[in-house]
Amino acid sequence: MMKSDRCEIYCYNEETVNRVKNNINSEDITGIVKLFKIMADENRAKIIFALSQEKELCVCDVANIIDTSVATASHHLRSLRKMGLATYRKQGKLAFYSLESESMVQLLVQSFTRKEGVMANGR
Repeated sequence: MMKSDRCEIYCYNEETVNRVKNNINSEDITGIVKLFKIMADENRAKIIFALSQEKELCVCDVANIIDTSVATASHHLRSLRKMGLATYRKQGKLAFYSLESESMVQLLVQSFTRKEGVMANGR
């Protein structure tokens, strides 16, 4: 580590540190970490993206979109459902999934917008 990228003496702004620490809710942080872990899987990210494009998709559609078996797609969709990110309904022998909330779609859109901006700037 280069010496220039850190403080050379130890001192901190107690008021600022206390204010920020009081605003951090550990349960919220844990939930956010779990959300990003779920989305960190490439197949689940593809599924979330696909579900943001369509109102709902059946498990077989998802399997074909992500080029996996129906069992694998079902496993990933179940993980999203357990995290409260997706919901499903049965129609006869078919299971249809959709995103639970608009906030997931917004997070995904923001992620892609950020990625495009970073790629355009060469960073």
